[in-house]
Amino acid sequence: MDNQFAKCRYAAALLAGLLTATVGLAQERSITFGTQGSYHALLSDKGNETEDIRWINVNTEPSTWRRKGDLLICSGQPIGVMRSERQYENYVLTVEWRHMEAGGNSGMFMWSDAKPGQQNRLPGGVEVQMLELDWVNQNKRNGETPPIAYVHGELFGVGGVITVPDNPRGERSKSVENRCKGKGEWNYYEVVCVDGTIKLSVNGKFVNGISQSTIKKGYICLESEGAEIHFRNLRIVELSPGVTSAEQTVESVD
Repeated sequence: MDNQFAKCRYAAALLAGLLTATVGLAQERSITFGTQGSYHALLSDKGNETEDIRWINVNTEPSTWRRKGDLLICSGQPIGVMRSERQYENYVLTVEWRHMEAGGNSGMFMWSDAKPGQQNRLPGGVEVQMLELDWVNQNKRNGETPPIAYVHGELFGVGGVITVPDNPRGERSKSVENRCKGKGEWNYYEVVCVDGTIKLSVNGKFVNGISQSTIKKGYICLESEGAEIHFRNLRIVELSPGVTSAEQTVESVD
């Protein structure tokens, strides 16, 4: 009897441990950063009405992301993302960012499922690349330096999302003009997302885009990928919704 009781206690403790581990993997609210509002309010007498954007830590550490004044600082460790609390369909996103390390890697995911892959720890969606200029020198391939257009706003579908590139580099779309600034300098992105099309402006000029994305509504994710990066002045202006099917919308994440 005592032995059977001990086995029951052990099983209960093991189950409790598994439940605790499962809860620990759940996505939790982590930080407030940036503002959001609607295009219609912007044109009305309620133009100044905005609300804060809440972000959920998906698979990074609590120390990966922190606020310092008007800055959002990402340590880059570990690789992973945090996601917007809710989904977005048609919108304009503006943000300033700067890398603090030569060759730094980061980016944003539009219309993302916010579900990290087992191998790369990154979700599906359309990635808007943010690489520091020296990345191409640090990542030569077969002795050749990748094109500089790779580092400043390349756009591409990931995690099964398919897009049509404006400026093809294989399945990816590259910027037609190098406008990105290097380590420690602020860059300004305007990302216009409408009905499966994304247009990207880098430091004041539109230089890249994709269209016919198979996903048209989802979360926005900010990426941690090995190097410290700073963000500021992130704003989202929502536009009118389109005709978007359930198949073109990601599943909700609890």
